[in-house]
Amino acid sequence: MISVFGSANMDLVAYVAQAPKPGETITGRAFRTIPGGKGANQAIAAARAGGRVAFLGAVGDDAFGPGLRAALAGAGVDTRGVRTVPGPSGVAHIVVQDGGDNSIIVVPGANGALTGPSAEDAETIGRSRALLLQLELPMEAVVAAACLAGAVTGAVTGTEVILTPAPAVPLPAELLDAVGVIVPNEHEAAVLTGRDDPRDALEALLDLVPEVVVTLGARGAMYGSRDGVRLHEPAVPVRAVDTTAAGDTFAGALAVARTEGLGPEGALRFASAAAALSVRREGASTSMPHRPEIDRLVRDRT
Repeated sequence: MISVFGSANMDLVAYVAQAPKPGETITGRAFRTIPGGKGANQAIAAARAGGRVAFLGAVGDDAFGPGLRAALAGAGVDTRGVRTVPGPSGVAHIVVQDGGDNSIIVVPGANGALTGPSAEDAETIGRSRALLLQLELPMEAVVAAACLAGAVTGAVTGTEVILTPAPAVPLPAELLDAVGVIVPNEHEAAVLTGRDDPRDALEALLDLVPEVVVTLGARGAMYGSRDGVRLHEPAVPVRAVDTTAAGDTFAGALAVARTEGLGPEGALRFASAAAALSVRREGASTSMPHRPEIDRLVRDRT
């Protein structure tokens, strides 16, 4: 099983030809309300990619809360770890330009109420092969979850912590000590290391964690480990419609591949195929591919 301890947001998405400049008012071509949040996105991506997934997080007691919970359940995610707290759910205001580029403002809402896993969450994490984490929750909550997984690693289940360091902020040593795999994009890798070249950033990150995957958008993804393995998986050529949550799709699919025993090369290929399929469609969770699509593309690429 894969546990995801993270954020759930309702995405308020406006589609435009070009994002407005400061002080400018423009007319959009469409607007959609789509369940998202990096944690919920990764949970849905992993479930659609074939994983057995439990989501641990919070929604508000507003109108968005039931929709977020229903979106997770509809994808086959176990939602027993989703708590409802007073106040608004998290939201993300997203502007998507023609060509797929986006800009995002996240308002944490209920996500900010989480200070760490509950006792029930701890039991779920202890039964999991992997724990997916991101940084849209308070840092203290992320650290607590990572340390909890680290406490059972090897001794009980071998729960591997996979961290997407987004949004990119300085990472405390106690978090890094518990992480098995870190999955930044090239911008996040540069922020974390001060190295603009993704290859240099990957090497610097390996001083902090055992395995690193740096996603490069249209240039694919790179992998490195402390045992000397270095890999590059080219991206699948696609015409991007909306790149929102492509990284979350990659992370969710990567977790599935690793828990199924695929090696680094196979896991990279599987995750890259899932991400490529997601950018062909609009939306975050609504764009994520199902397992048969991913397997078919992997076969075609192979």
